Amino acid sequence: MIARVTLEIALRKEFDYLVPPELEAGIEVGTRVKVPFGPRHVTGVVTALVDSSPHTNLRLVVGLVGVKGALTPRVLALARWIGEYYCCPVELALKSVMPEAVRREEAKWRERLHVTVLPPPTDPPRLTARQQEVWNVIEEWRELPLQELLKLAETTLETVRKLEDKGLVAIAQRVDERDPYGREQIIATQSLAMNPEQATALAAIKASLEVLPERDDADSSDQSESAPSPFLLHGVTGSGKTEVYLQAIDYALGRGWGAIVLVPEISLTPQTVERFKARFSSGPHATLVAVLHSHLSAGERHDEWHKIRQGRARIVVGARSAIFAPVAKLGLIVVDEEHEHSYKQEETPRYHARDVAVVRGRREGLVVLLGSATPSMESYYNARRGKYRLLEMPSRVTEQRLPLVRVVDLRLENRKSRGAQPGIFSEPLREAILQRLERAEQTILFLNRRGYSTSLQCPLCGYVAGCPNCSVSLTYHRSRQQLLCHICGHHEAVPTACPVPECKNPAIRYSGLGTERVEETLGRLFPKARVARMDRDTLKKKEDYRRILTEFRLGRIDILVGTQMIAKGLHFPNVTLVGVLYADLSLHVPDFRAGERTFQLLTQVSGRAGRGDVEGEVFVQSFTPFHPAIQFARRHDFLGFYDQEIEFRQQLQYPPWSRIALLTLKGRNEEKVKLSADHLRKELGKRLDGWRDLVIAGPAPAPLLRAETYYRYQIMLRTRSMARLSGVLSRVQTEVTLADDVQLSIDIDPVNLV
Repeated sequence: MIARVTLEIALRKEFDYLVPPELEAGIEVGTRVKVPFGPRHVTGVVTALVDSSPHTNLRLVVGLVGVKGALTPRVLALARWIGEYYCCPVELALKSVMPEAVRREEAKWRERLHVTVLPPPTDPPRLTARQQEVWNVIEEWRELPLQELLKLAETTLETVRKLEDKGLVAIAQRVDERDPYGREQIIATQSLAMNPEQATALAAIKASLEVLPERDDADSSDQSESAPSPFLLHGVTGSGKTEVYLQAIDYALGRGWGAIVLVPEISLTPQTVERFKARFSSGPHATLVAVLHSHLSAGERHDEWHKIRQGRARIVVGARSAIFAPVAKLGLIVVDEEHEHSYKQEETPRYHARDVAVVRGRREGLVVLLGSATPSMESYYNARRGKYRLLEMPSRVTEQRLPLVRVVDLRLENRKSRGAQPGIFSEPLREAILQRLERAEQTILFLNRRGYSTSLQCPLCGYVAGCPNCSVSLTYHRSRQQLLCHICGHHEAVPTACPVPECKNPAIRYSGLGTERVEETLGRLFPKARVARMDRDTLKKKEDYRRILTEFRLGRIDILVGTQMIAKGLHFPNVTLVGVLYADLSLHVPDFRAGERTFQLLTQVSGRAGRGDVEGEVFVQSFTPFHPAIQFARRHDFLGFYDQEIEFRQQLQYPPWSRIALLTLKGRNEEKVKLSADHLRKELGKRLDGWRDLVIAGPAPAPLLRAETYYRYQIMLRTRSMARLSGVLSRVQTEVTLADDVQLSIDIDPVNLV
């Protein structure tokens, strides 16, 4: 037997090794192996088993790493597609589909001593008073880890051993699973009654699940001829999309299929996991629900992944990497908030989890369900032209009205201030917050910028504190008393005077605002209000997400201030007011998607209000109140926004009318980067000469010219034939020689052009 192996080092080729007889029974496609490479041993993945090889003098596989068939053939095939389409070595794609905690050679289950109650002996032994106390604790728990027993009963190992000697308990090593939600108390829930819109959507999904073909998970062949078309579920905020997901998954489980549910933000995961665990903790289709995201510890990630691989967890909830979960008999993939840009990975391989979900569905013959209140232009365009099946839920579940959105013109507010520094809160918003506090209702305030002030500048000489590594100003963080760069992490002390030697002005000034300043101002304006902040500065531990959201749900927080992590997916019935403090932030980014992002963000954050019995109200503060993105969001008019935006995209041949490949060159010498970019542009011209469906723009300096000490230049290519272009770019990446200290990265279907 000969194993064809892809090594973990990125060499863009496979190597053949002989499998010794003693390892043949434990090896299959997807098994990770240790093989000799030069003078050392390296780890790789078996990508094929063959009978012959064109090479002679093959070396032997040294040993197996981890479980047999750690990667399923289908996930392995998906990794190959990712490598081809996203222009990256397949070795790096393979690293992405399996968590590092599973890939590590020393990764294993945690074992601990457990104490277990034994059947009572016919002649009960006599116990001392202390032994009886400890026995009472053990009898109540039936089984628990030894260390926890010692703490709980405030006893010693010697006492427990005496109970073992008397035949009352057994002490033995047991696998102790590291469940990130193991200490949560889950209360089982039942399916909810559906309105007609939900029922219609669910019926369509069920019909597709009913005709899924039976398949062998060990077969990696393409099933595209029988893949149902993906669904796009367009439902307004509060329309009950999650209940549709839950009942669709329940139906899939009943037919023997497993499911993957993707959520865009880690902050959404606890609430989503709670709902799924509560629904599937009991009943005829009860199953474990596994969780996969980057805030798990390495041990938790190892155990959750193996629960899936062993078939014990038939539902997986997680962020973008969960799309690779090796779910047994996978039948349904749900991508919640499918428009979210966090589904795109910004490091190699630069895959988009939503698009990978659609491809996995097509290749494996699965049902794929994309859901959003504000679908991406690409997905809605696909639905309009019949590539996706459109399901619409335009009403909230209990006929609640969508919140009333009021747009506040900050230009007028500034005129009212008569030259004084304008406040953070307009008068209408301040009055609305006060009313909610008096009525014991809750408020969410949204500002997508953390820190205290966005810049430090001198009014005399014009000096602005900038990052030495990046083309951005430093943000003032008052709690740390530091100036911080949000790109590279550079930080420095706050100067007491202008650092320009010729100036030395002590009256340096902070300008702009962030969530930290908003929180402080709320404390002054509403001293009795209980205020909490959610952003990357306050969420230091993985438990902080759950803790703050739980306190908010229980009514222990009156006003929640945060960045975009609080803007979507959260359901709090007592929130009746949402304030968007500065709606223009995402409008002034040099990106053709700026309007789309602003519309989506405003619609999503507005949807947090009025999900209970009291109608919601939203205040949007803006210096450009009549911008179409703001006005369409004010009216909750997705179709109006889409029709206007798609016309603009068509005129400029931007997605979804075409697809984009963004080539970024970076290096520490700007002139070298520019020359390399010019050289690459010429080489592209030679290889793409005569390509009719192609627009090449650049090279040009990136909007953020310098980041993390590197100068950056970009070339953008637009085409409708991206799969074909990816093949050309992959060859360019390996064939074109650039200056030694200039690096090239290729981003297919980028979501961030900065």
